[in-house]
Amino acid sequence: MYNLLMTLILVVSVLIIIAVMMQPSKTNDAMSSLTGGADDLFAKQKPRGFEAFMQKVTMVLGIAFFIIALALAWYSSK
Repeated sequence: MYNLLMTLILVVSVLIIIAVMMQPSKTNDAMSSLTGGADDLFAKQKPRGFEAFMQKVTMVLGIAFFIIALALAWYSSK
C-alpha cells in the first residue's frame, strides 16, 4: 500500500507541474506586471474555455495531492 501511495503522489506531482506550466499567462511581459498596465481592465473576467479547464484540472490535482499526502502520512504512522 505504501508503494502504491508513493507512486500515486509522484504521478500527481508531475501532472500538477504539467498543468501549471500549460496555463496561459495573464500578463504580456514582466514590465506590465510591475507597473500595472492597461491589462488590469480585463483582469476581472471569468476564465473561459481552455483556461477554465486548466484551472479546474489544477484544482482537482491539488486536492488529490493533499488527500494522498494525508493518506500517506496516516499509513506511515501505523
